Amino acid sequence: MIKVLFICLGNICRSPLAEAIFNHKVKKYGLEHKFSSDSCGTSDYHIGELPDERTLNCASKYQIPINHRARQINRVDLRESHYLIAMDFSNKRNVENLLGIHRIQHEQLFLIREFQPDAEELEVPDPYYGGEDGFEEVYQILDNSIEHFLEHLKQSQDIYV
Repeated sequence: MIKVLFICLGNICRSPLAEAIFNHKVKKYGLEHKFSSDSCGTSDYHIGELPDERTLNCASKYQIPINHRARQINRVDLRESHYLIAMDFSNKRNVENLLGIHRIQHEQLFLIREFQPDAEELEVPDPYYGGEDGFEEVYQILDNSIEHFLEHLKQSQDIYV
């Protein structure tokens, strides 16, 4: 089974939404036996907390369930995840630093928007300090990026739906 880990700063906005969208699409395509996902943050700001209420509201609007508590990335994540998917450059650098500290080689560390062919920017903006519209923007970015990421996974793993 291919393990995908979505990573942001606090694990209450972008990465749990990415995980939920990914899981929703995997289920829709009948690929639950091929892929699993999780999400985490590079900081310890929100460990144990539920996702931000605006994240939950946005996911609910699209009938996407979220069942997650915030957690911080750890050495096991770095070793066992086949794909490490960061939301922005800062968190990608944080993961690169952790890989170096733990002397772990990892070939599959990406920004999620690297899979979005029409992306004008490579970062998913952090909606935490904004309003509901920022969460909607993040949802649209992640929905598009994850669709393309899944296409990449299906092609690279020779999976046909």
